[in-house]
Amino acid sequence: MIKFYEHRNIFFTISICLILLGFLAAFINGIQLDIQFAGGSIIKYSYSSPINAEQAEKIVEQAVGKTTNCQLQSNTIKNEKMLIVSLASHEALSSQEQEAVTAALTHAYPAAHLKLSESLTVEPFIGQHFFTNGILAIALSFMLILFYVGFRFRNIGGLSAGTTAIIALFHDMLMVTAVFIVFKIPLNDSFIAAVLTIIGFSINDTIVIYDRIRENQRLLGRKVSAAELVDLSINQSMMRSINTNLAVFMSIAVVYVFAQIYDMASIRSFALPMMFGTISGCYSTICIAGPLWTMWQNHKNKTQIA
Repeated sequence: MIKFYEHRNIFFTISICLILLGFLAAFINGIQLDIQFAGGSIIKYSYSSPINAEQAEKIVEQAVGKTTNCQLQSNTIKNEKMLIVSLASHEALSSQEQEAVTAALTHAYPAAHLKLSESLTVEPFIGQHFFTNGILAIALSFMLILFYVGFRFRNIGGLSAGTTAIIALFHDMLMVTAVFIVFKIPLNDSFIAAVLTIIGFSINDTIVIYDRIRENQRLLGRKVSAAELVDLSINQSMMRSINTNLAVFMSIAVVYVFAQIYDMASIRSFALPMMFGTISGCYSTICIAGPLWTMWQNHKNKTQIA
């Protein structure tokens, strides 16, 4: 039987090092906000012959001197190919700048027959409002999970179970955020979606382990210590968590491969953090939540004895 509580310091150290790596990457790379959060302009072009998205980004950046994100989309039903140019900025592009972008792309890809399809502007205050609502959604999910887990597992210390579950989820959120920063993926709606999805997967695994702890406590009573109870419960449910998360990881990996092949940046920016988040969710459930709950119970017992 693996003694997770005994090796808790190793697990905590690994998590702290990874989180610090994320902070270091944020300091070096900065935190990029996509147009949905920062505001800016979106220009859509239809085209016929192949275009390289990364090369198009460099061409637009040289034309207007602003950070650019280019995506290629295709609609097989309408037999239409689209180049989507996103420029996140606190100021929207002027008409002269939009003309400069069009001229630069047309000069670089004369055979593509680029045609301006649509031009949109996202005001900064709208992006900030959207970002705030996304963070509020995550915070609300944390609060609801705290109340639900605290009530459901009140027999094994509801507050301790809920709080340690939230700490594990916060750990997963930091890991997903670190992936966005390390791989220089601008924070956008995919970030909110990835975090909320990982929270759902991770809390499900944590609840399974808490349920096993509650059942073993009912069967064994005070015959075993809190550490032994948690180690036994985690070992009994560990393979279920690993197999479930492995299946999810493989499914998302297939999505990521297809997104990479067909250059679908929006799907790729969701799938890559999800892959790492799935691993983090499994890790935090097994190595973080259970040992933290045990530490809480041991501290509580010492306080009662004193």
